[in-house]
Amino acid sequence: MMEGSRLYLRPIEDQDIDGICHSVQDEEARYMTGTRRTFTKKEIIDRYRKFREDSARRDFAICLREGDRVVGDLAIVDIDQNNRKAGFRISLHAGAYQNKGYGTEAVKLAVRYTFEELELNRLELEVYSHNIRGIKAYEKAGFQKEGVCRQALFWNGRYSDEILMAVLKDEYVG
Repeated sequence: MMEGSRLYLRPIEDQDIDGICHSVQDEEARYMTGTRRTFTKKEIIDRYRKFREDSARRDFAICLREGDRVVGDLAIVDIDQNNRKAGFRISLHAGAYQNKGYGTEAVKLAVRYTFEELELNRLELEVYSHNIRGIKAYEKAGFQKEGVCRQALFWNGRYSDEILMAVLKDEYVG
C-alpha cells in the first residue's frame, strides 16, 4: 500500500468492480482515453482476474484516506524488468472526484511505487491532446512530453494528437 496526504493505493478487490464498471461506461471517461468499446461487468471481472495473475502488471484502487472511499483506479502495465520501464494508466470514477487534486496525488503515488518499490527507471504513458486535465496532472507529477503522434484519434468529427509522456528515475523527487 502506498499512502499520500489524502489518498492511498491498494490492490484492486472484487468490491471495486462496480466503480470500474461505471467508469468504463462513462462517455467522457471513454473520450478522454479514446476507448470506443464498452464492457460488460462479466468482461471486467474476467479481465481483472487475469490481471491479478499477470506479473507484468500492478492494478490499484485509488482510495480516500478519510472515509475509505474508492475514487478511481490506476495501473502500472507492461512492466519490463530487462529495460527497467513500464506504462501507466489512470481513471477517476466520477466527475465529482475531478479538479480536487486527487488525480495528481494518485499519479505521484504511482511514480513513487514505480521507482521505489519496482526499482524501474522509466514510467511512460500516452494521453490525447484534448485531455488537458490529465496532461496537467502528469506534468505536476514530473512527466515530460517526449513526442506527438499527430491526429491519431478521430472522435466526434475532430482529430486529437496522441502525446507520449514519461518520467525518469533521476528526475523523480520523492
